[in-house]
Amino acid sequence: MVKKDKIAIIFPGMGYHSDKPLLYYAKRLAREHGYELLEVSYVFNMRARDIMNNADAKKEAFLYAVGETQKQLSSVTFADHRDVLFIGKSIGTAVAAFYDRENGINAGHIVFTPVSETFTHLREESGIVFHGTADPWCETELVEAKCKELGLRLYEIDDANHSLETGDTLTDLQRMPGILEKVNEMMRGRE
Repeated sequence: MVKKDKIAIIFPGMGYHSDKPLLYYAKRLAREHGYELLEVSYVFNMRARDIMNNADAKKEAFLYAVGETQKQLSSVTFADHRDVLFIGKSIGTAVAAFYDRENGINAGHIVFTPVSETFTHLREESGIVFHGTADPWCETELVEAKCKELGLRLYEIDDANHSLETGDTLTDLQRMPGILEKVNEMMRGRE
């Protein structure tokens, strides 16, 4: 059987969709590197800020997103592709890692602003992680420890929040090329 080339799946966050900078430009880079693109979508009946400190609500959102992912990707035969790349943001990183592990896909991962649950499912040496040191969704110490334990390349963005932004537009714009260059390097390294 001849394998298809490459496929990248986008796993957005609750309020961070692929029209926002990190996922928008990661998608464009993936397309430039020859990836077929698919995007998982989910419509939550709650807001991210409403689940932040509520473990039950977080679990409910996660399980809902996993269910939607299973439905939407059920027709994809990942084994037919020589390269599978998962690009996730926030809760999407946890969903991507879970889906990968549960289905034995062995995808590469680009992890934009993980939540702590991401590291429960992420495989060793499976990709790169971008984390803002002012991200209230995941403690920097946890991210550093888990990335070291799992052999993941970690890129920290000083004083950046869960969108890898600081509140200063020009600073954020100046940092974006560096973030995207790391994404591009990873994709290039998979060719």
